[in-house]
Amino acid sequence: MSQRQNHLPAEDHSARRIAFVQACWHKEIVDRCRISFTAEIAKHGYGEGDIDFFEVAGSLEIPLHAMLLAESGRYAAIVAAGFVVNGGIYRHEFVADAVIQGLMRVQLDTKVPVISAVLTPQNFHEHDEHRKFFHDHFVVKGVEAATACAATVDKVRHLLPPS
Repeated sequence: MSQRQNHLPAEDHSARRIAFVQACWHKEIVDRCRISFTAEIAKHGYGEGDIDFFEVAGSLEIPLHAMLLAESGRYAAIVAAGFVVNGGIYRHEFVADAVIQGLMRVQLDTKVPVISAVLTPQNFHEHDEHRKFFHDHFVVKGVEAATACAATVDKVRHLLPPS
């Protein structure tokens, strides 16, 4: 298990780089999170050039991608966005738990913060009311993720000893 430490000096450009990893299931809904995240993080002094965007098939693929990005040493934080719904084939709670446990492991093992905007609704049905609700809700989650990301990067940078 790699134990790469997030010891980046404040003046190092990578100390402010963010990786945004997005699952593509229900992409049109999850895209709303990415778009609002990008707009909100700009208010905290981050430009689009400070963010690298990655797409993976589904939410189960996010933790491995996040681990590889965190271990690269290029990022001050990883943001994960996905939408885990009950598709009737397996219990979506198991998938959601595996994803969140994996993301937690990434940040604890690498000391690179991982901000989760992976949502698991109790109920989601492919009708206009639910699609509109979650379309709008992912906008809110993108703003919240950006605010949490900017604050966490700043706080972690001050907690870690200089390299």
